[in-house]
Amino acid sequence: MGSADDGNSSYGRKAFKRSKSHFADRVTADGRDGWPVEAGRYRLVVSRACPWASRAVISRRLLGLEDALSMAIADPIQDDRSWRFTLDPDDRDPVLGIRYLSEAYDRRESDYPGGVSVPALVDVPSGKLVTNDYQQLTLDLATEWTALHRDGAPDLYPRALRDEIDTVMEEVYEDVNNGVYRAGFATGQEEYEEACAGVFRRLDLLTSRLARQRYLVGDTLTEADIRLFTTLVRFDAVYHGHFKCNRWKLAENEVLWAYVRDLYQTPGFGDTVDFDHIKRHYHQVHTGVNPTGIVPLGPDLAGWLTPHHREELGGRPFGDGTPPGPPPPQERVPAQGRP
Repeated sequence: MGSADDGNSSYGRKAFKRSKSHFADRVTADGRDGWPVEAGRYRLVVSRACPWASRAVISRRLLGLEDALSMAIADPIQDDRSWRFTLDPDDRDPVLGIRYLSEAYDRRESDYPGGVSVPALVDVPSGKLVTNDYQQLTLDLATEWTALHRDGAPDLYPRALRDEIDTVMEEVYEDVNNGVYRAGFATGQEEYEEACAGVFRRLDLLTSRLARQRYLVGDTLTEADIRLFTTLVRFDAVYHGHFKCNRWKLAENEVLWAYVRDLYQTPGFGDTVDFDHIKRHYHQVHTGVNPTGIVPLGPDLAGWLTPHHREELGGRPFGDGTPPGPPPPQERVPAQGRP
């Protein structure tokens, strides 16, 4: 998720196309791209509003990488220079010393295409961006950073299930993760209807799948669940109204509503979600879609903590591992962002 090429007002007024990640270097155990896994060397820059960045936040929590990989949280309200650190003292990230994420991009390359997006992994010693490849980043956290995982960390990308996980993630990405954006930023009726129909067609198929099993692939949490969760948790708050994906609310779908509540109540998922950041970002940044900038009061968040009964389907959330401990105090979601 990044800034629009012509500023925030262009959202919803020009054809939407998801930019490919221009910076696709990988941080690996063997350092083959020149970026070896090393505790304390990198900083993960995220926005709690952004579903793509939230994947990395959840993975980092589940794998226990908080001490090895520090995290910067950007202001959910972008200006036309994109993500900024106005939540921090002196409006600067305390580790990188920069006011805008674009400064790390500029230190890596000038005149780069695709805008400034999160999640972004920044090399602390040089201040340069390493990667903004949101598709690969979390897979590498699960498979390349294993030496720094906490004891009891789950296997989020088990080798034996990778083909099935990849297939499910590709379908979810095309129709759901990206589909809500294609619907919300559509500039014509036909374009909108096609995207919206695709969203709900896929949600219907996922409903059938999840009616008979607790998790998307296998009997434990995987990367596939993380990627679906980050869209579903935003669905009623922003995608239903703001993006006009309103055939039905998630809370009206018994299976998906129970599934996403199950995940929300699992340590490492809901404790990373800031509904205040989510609602303010979408409604105040996308001025081409919502020119008044008014942020709706609803929906009521109390339902997120109600019983889901998904444990009756079996499954072991963390497999042979254990849940993560509580988030570090400085990373706790403020009260206004929680049920």
